Amino acid sequence: MSQKKQTYQIKITLQWSKPPIWRRVLIDSRYHLDDLHVIIQEAMGWDNSHLHQFYHKQSTYVQYNPEFGELWEGQEYEMGKPISLFLKEEKDKLMYEYDMGDGWVHIIELEKILPTDKKLSLPICTAGRRACPPEDIGGIGGYDYLQQVMADETHEDHANMLDWLGLDSGSDFDPATFSKDEVNERFAR
Repeated sequence: MSQKKQTYQIKITLQWSKPPIWRRVLIDSRYHLDDLHVIIQEAMGWDNSHLHQFYHKQSTYVQYNPEFGELWEGQEYEMGKPISLFLKEEKDKLMYEYDMGDGWVHIIELEKILPTDKKLSLPICTAGRRACPPEDIGGIGGYDYLQQVMADETHEDHANMLDWLGLDSGSDFDPATFSKDEVNERFAR
């Protein structure tokens, strides 16, 4: 049975980020969880260099990897699972965790179900706030510390953080930066 195509407006929010880091994206309701993983990576600006998993109710959905052996109790593979199984009505939510070491948990909320516009090439980012944290910074706590250090040029770790980020000066670091055009360019690729 084929699924009816709908356009979902979802909001991807990085849990515990203050001020909130989020993206609003239009997607095809027929996409699968493995497609949603790629969309989240591109929308947020992650490098896709770590493992991920989705959570919905009592189940965890993971990427197939033959090196990991059998699934644990409560786990299923994400491939082939349509997003519409989890996001059926407006306000439905799904959780996505990226990099289990840093624990970047994202809340995926279905904000609206929109009429399908055949002229649109999905996915499309329509809005967002704040820059994606750097990879391997140590989760929200590490990112908060990074922002504190970068805001204070006299901080003892300022020069080390600049070096770690590969920046010439603290003015090159702006956690408030966001460009939906850049996200849409990544989607187009």
